[in-house]
Amino acid sequence: MITKSLKYIAFCSVFCGIAAVTTSCSDWDDHYEASEAQGSNLTLWEQLKQEPQLSDFCQVLEQTKVFRMHRKTSVSYADLLASGGQSFTVVAPVNGTFNRDSLLNLVQTNQGDSVVEKFFVHNHLSRLSCSLTEKEQQMLLLNQKHVMMQGTTIQGVSIIKPNCHAKNGVLHVASTSLPYDYNLYEALCDIPEMSGIGSILRQYEEDYFDADNSVSSGIVEGVPVYVDSVVIERNKMLERIGLLNVEDSTYWVVAPTTEGWNRAWEQTVNYFNYDKKVNKRDSIQQYWTCRALLDDAIFNMTDQKSPEDSLVSVPYLSWLRSYKIGKPTFHVFFHPFQPGGILYGAQTVRCSNGVLYQVNEWPFTPEQTFFKELWTEAENLTLITDIKKNEKGNNMCNTISQRVVADSISEDSYLRIIPLTSTTNWELSFRVNNTLSAEYDVCAIILPKSVKEIDNPNLRPCKFKATINYVDEEGVSQTFKCNNDKTFQNDPLRVDTVVLAEAFRFPSCNYDQDDIKVSVRLICNILPKESSKYAREMYLDCIYLRPRRTTNE
Repeated sequence: MITKSLKYIAFCSVFCGIAAVTTSCSDWDDHYEASEAQGSNLTLWEQLKQEPQLSDFCQVLEQTKVFRMHRKTSVSYADLLASGGQSFTVVAPVNGTFNRDSLLNLVQTNQGDSVVEKFFVHNHLSRLSCSLTEKEQQMLLLNQKHVMMQGTTIQGVSIIKPNCHAKNGVLHVASTSLPYDYNLYEALCDIPEMSGIGSILRQYEEDYFDADNSVSSGIVEGVPVYVDSVVIERNKMLERIGLLNVEDSTYWVVAPTTEGWNRAWEQTVNYFNYDKKVNKRDSIQQYWTCRALLDDAIFNMTDQKSPEDSLVSVPYLSWLRSYKIGKPTFHVFFHPFQPGGILYGAQTVRCSNGVLYQVNEWPFTPEQTFFKELWTEAENLTLITDIKKNEKGNNMCNTISQRVVADSISEDSYLRIIPLTSTTNWELSFRVNNTLSAEYDVCAIILPKSVKEIDNPNLRPCKFKATINYVDEEGVSQTFKCNNDKTFQNDPLRVDTVVLAEAFRFPSCNYDQDDIKVSVRLICNILPKESSKYAREMYLDCIYLRPRRTTNE
C-alpha cells in the first residue's frame, strides 16, 4: 500500500476534480435532503464538539473551506456539518493520530486547502448515513473512494465509538485516521519514482463546461446565463489509454520507473519526427510518443479471460475481436508472469482501482507495440492515388477488385491490374498510411495467375519498376527510385514478396495525418519485343512495409 505525507502532497499539482460534490451549503441542501436519525436532536457538528478527543479534527474542519469549480468558498466543513440540510457519515480520528499542525498550515493557501479537502477531509466523510453492522458493507467517501465497513472496523481501522446518530447523519469515532488509497492515476502522478510518466500525463488534464447538467436562468443579450455551472475535469490522454482515474474501474498497469521511462522516451520519440510543415508538430510528437509507450501498458481486468495466460491491452480489445487469422497478433501478451513476460519481476503496488506493476525498464519492444507492419490492401480502390493516362486522357489500365479465400492472400482479396491494350505499360500509385520516421523493407506481394485461372493460367512473370514518394524533414517532396531504377520480376509460380527497397528510411513521420505524403508507384516496364516473355497484367495483393530496426537503437 502506498503511503505519503500530506506535506509532500502539497508540492504536487492538484488533480481529480470534486465539482460534483463540493458545492455551496445551499446547493448541498437542494440535492441531498437529510433524514433525521432517531434518538438525537444534535447535529453532527454539535456531536463532534462534545467529544474532547476530537478537538484536533474539529479544528481542521473549521479551517478547511469547500472548493467549488476550483475556487475556494467561504463555507467550511464545520458549516456543512452544522446545517441540517444533508445527511453525512463522519469517521472522526481521535487527537494525536494525525498531524494536525501540518494540515492547519496547508489550509492557509488555496492549493493546500484543496489538498487537505481531498486527501484528508473527503477521506473521512460520506454524503449518506451509514451505520456499522455485523454485515459487511461498502461506503462511498466524498473523494469517490470506496471503503469496507463491518463490525467495529472501517477499512481496517478500529472504531472505538460507533453509530453516534445525529439528526443529519452518523458519527463514528476512529482510533486513527483512515488510510488514503491512491488510484492508479494518482499513483503514477505522485509516486516519486514514477514522476516521468506522471509529469506527461498531467499535461493532458483540462476542464470543460457541462452545459447539459448546468442550471440555466435564461438568455441575456443572446448569451446563456447559468445560476449553477457544472465543470468537469477530464484527462484527454486517459480517455484514450484507459480511465485510470475512475474508482469504479479495475486495471492493471505496467510502467517503468522514471529512469527507465526516460530511456524508452528517448528511443521512441525519434519514431515520431514530423516534418516542419506539420502544424503543432512538437505537440503531436509528444502525444503519439506517450501513446506509443502506454497504449499497450494498460489492461482492463473486466475484459481479461485468463490474465495468467495472456493479457490484451485496452485500446486494442475491439480490434482483437475481429483480427485476421494469419496476420501478426499485436497487443496480446502471453505468459506475462513467466521469465521474459511483461510483468515478470515487477514490484506490485496495490491501488484503489487496480494494481500498478512497477518495473525498471519499459518491458516491450517497438515491434510488439507501435512499430507495426503496414499493409496497403491493393483491392481497396480508395488507396490508389494516381493512374497514368494516355494522350486521350484514358487510364492506361483498368483495376478490378477480386475476392479469393486463401490463407496466403491478405484479406482474401487482391487487385487485378489489366492494361488498356496488350502493349500498354501502365503506372499507378498506392498511398501508404501511418509511416513512422524509421526504416522499413518496402515490398509488393504479387500473386500467381493460378489463384484465379486454375485451368490455364498465364505463368509469365510481371516486369516493372517502382518508386517511393515521401517528404523529407523540411516537408519537401522527394522520390526514391527503387533498385537504382532497374526492373523487378515476380515469381509467377508462387505468392511472391518482391522487396522493392530494403531498409528504406523515411526521414519524417506521417502517422495519423489526413495529408498522406507517402506512396509507392508501380511502373510496368515491358518492351514490345518482350511481350511474349512477360505479362503486363498483374495480380497485386498488397503493398507491405516490414519494420526494420537499426542496430544502435
